[in-house]
Amino acid sequence: MLTRLASIQRVRNLKAVRPQIFAKFSTDAKLYSKQHNPPVSFVCFSGKCFPEKFDFPEKLMKIHGRVVSLRFNLVHVYLCFTFFNALLIMYQRVPNLIGGAFIESRSSEYIDVINPATQEVVSQLPLTTNEEFKAAVSAAKQAFPSWRNTPITTRQRVMLKLQELIRGDIDKLAMNITTEQGKTLKDAQGDVFRGLEVVEHSCGMATLQMGEYVPNVSNGIDTYSLREPLGVCAGICPFNFPAMIPLWMFPVAVTCGNTFVLKPSEKDPGASIMLAELAMEAGLPDGVLNIVHGTHDTVNAICDDDNIRAISFVGSNVAGMHIYARASAKGKRVQSNMGAKNHGIVLPDANMDATLNALAAAGFGAAGQRCMALSTVVFVGDSKSWEDKLVERAKALKVNAGTEADADLGPVISKQAKERICRLIQSGIESGARLLLDGRNIVVPGYEHGNFIGPTILTDVTADMECYKEEIFGPVLLCMQADSLEEAIKIVNKNQYGNGAAIFTSSGTAARKFQTEIEAGQVGINVPIPVPLPFFSFTGSKASFAGDLNFYGKAGVNFYTQIKTVTQQWRDLPGGSGVSLAMPTSQK
Repeated sequence: MLTRLASIQRVRNLKAVRPQIFAKFSTDAKLYSKQHNPPVSFVCFSGKCFPEKFDFPEKLMKIHGRVVSLRFNLVHVYLCFTFFNALLIMYQRVPNLIGGAFIESRSSEYIDVINPATQEVVSQLPLTTNEEFKAAVSAAKQAFPSWRNTPITTRQRVMLKLQELIRGDIDKLAMNITTEQGKTLKDAQGDVFRGLEVVEHSCGMATLQMGEYVPNVSNGIDTYSLREPLGVCAGICPFNFPAMIPLWMFPVAVTCGNTFVLKPSEKDPGASIMLAELAMEAGLPDGVLNIVHGTHDTVNAICDDDNIRAISFVGSNVAGMHIYARASAKGKRVQSNMGAKNHGIVLPDANMDATLNALAAAGFGAAGQRCMALSTVVFVGDSKSWEDKLVERAKALKVNAGTEADADLGPVISKQAKERICRLIQSGIESGARLLLDGRNIVVPGYEHGNFIGPTILTDVTADMECYKEEIFGPVLLCMQADSLEEAIKIVNKNQYGNGAAIFTSSGTAARKFQTEIEAGQVGINVPIPVPLPFFSFTGSKASFAGDLNFYGKAGVNFYTQIKTVTQQWRDLPGGSGVSLAMPTSQK
């Protein structure tokens, strides 16, 4: 009883984690749009939130007189707990966004959105019906002609307002991310901020979308090129960055003049809903951004719909290659960011303290659930002194629920993910790796049911082990040894993935050799997670990326636009010259 009361009190102290779209609740798929939803503050109970002025249906209020009073004391909390669980789950269904209206799905199938630290149900996500999906695509298609002809300066102003609104709500967004995804609040704020940087970069779209012009390419003829939007585009998001990845996608796409259909992860959709609401408040017209939900059926519908011209995806290799193959066969553009096995090479001359801090942060941050996590370290020369100190650093990290102030890393996303991570750790041990630090059996007081794994370090790992071949996606750091920089580079280059690689050294010569010879798409020199800012592009390569145009930056703008070349002639043509069927040339 006391544990449950403590849990309830912790959650009640949280700030609002739900956007105002839940201000009106419906079970018959009525529309509740931004115009009819005044700002609402929320009270949280048992990991779920509802408006402070929540009007409970009369028939439900009569079930138990004590519930109506909402007096959370020792007697009433226990009696009301089961009732409120059922009630709040019923009413907190994540809506679709179609044509500017948040609409509760008519689907009969729902997925529970689970708080990974507590296993409590946060909300229920519908498997969007085929009719609702088609309605979302239709709304995007209908909005496209008007939006593409909206002046670029107007589209930029929407992004300027959006970045202001996101900045103002960054704490609410972070709390939602922590509740649904599990990462620490500070890490969740970073999640939002790295996406916010892409929104800010989109505010200068006019210069990014400029064409080219050459006058008088032939006698009195000028040629110029234009960058025009594609039409309806779509984005399919992963669970590990609920805010950043959607913000990699739709701000660039819509500022280029496209309309967009977004499918958030079914594990943590709340941030996407909140961002969409802010985008509409910023002035994004109805139908320009739409949101649908679901799993493989929705993904396949996105791949197959003839009205969708381009698809952005971030996620696993299995899903990414399926989407790339299926959508490309339909003639769509696809950019697919997939799995990774990012390596860090440590030379003997590296600064020990700075390097150890970098390895711990990049290896265990976000519980290892980053596509740019540094999951493998290759020590050149002696590794014993490095490994001992690395274990000390890792032991000092605090594993806790992301809402706790002292947390360094939170839970992994699901029980299935935890089981898979533990299986890969055990596989490494059975294949001959030495376990320097084991985080599999960690128990967090007050959150005993959470999906927690503590920092784990395996050494003597070889390239033929399953734990090395597969992306673990957990707080597990693999240690390997090499006799020389050349051998270390060969180890990295033999790996199928190519998202990122880093070197830690005091030698400019070694760094330059690494930079030149390494095959990863993003290279860090004394930088453990070399993710570029939005004026560059996210340039994963090899098996980590499918497509030819990467996310954001110039490549992102090129992905969401197509080139039209215009050749014009304005001059008086001499009469009586007759018709020439010869191939036109630039010669006079």
